[in-house]
Amino acid sequence: MRWWDIEPVLELEHALFPDDAWSPGMFWSELAHARGPGATRHYVVAEDRVTGRITGYAGLAALGDLSDVQTIAVSREAWGTGLGSELLTDLLKAATAFECATVLLEVRVDNARAQKLYERFGFEPIGFRRGYYQPGNIDALVMRLTMQEEAVHEHAPETGTE
Repeated sequence: MRWWDIEPVLELEHALFPDDAWSPGMFWSELAHARGPGATRHYVVAEDRVTGRITGYAGLAALGDLSDVQTIAVSREAWGTGLGSELLTDLLKAATAFECATVLLEVRVDNARAQKLYERFGFEPIGFRRGYYQPGNIDALVMRLTMQEEAVHEHAPETGTE
């Protein structure tokens, strides 16, 4: 993801998460830490090969041997295509590159589709954050993956993200 991707990413963000969408400043702040020798973030977008339209995006933050999935989103039109798996695989490869032993994430308790994806990759529930998603006051399920080389490659799709 680059600065010129922020506007189309925000359009998708607002379509998917109308009540708790990230602000432009949040994306700018994350991207500010995604380049250079001291980078602690990894952000990627997926584009439709025909139209060039952004159909998904994902981001990871790393600190020491711990990383956190900051965001992952796939347009409704691309649900069921494996794009979510591709994006998550990319993030897990980045966590490996950052030499992280553990990956954490929060997912809405009412987002069964995402929870199933994370479970397929070996994430396990470890707790809840009450009222985490605002303003809807929706709880978050906290999930953890202990990194192993096979966990990154086991569910990797045959094609990469763009």
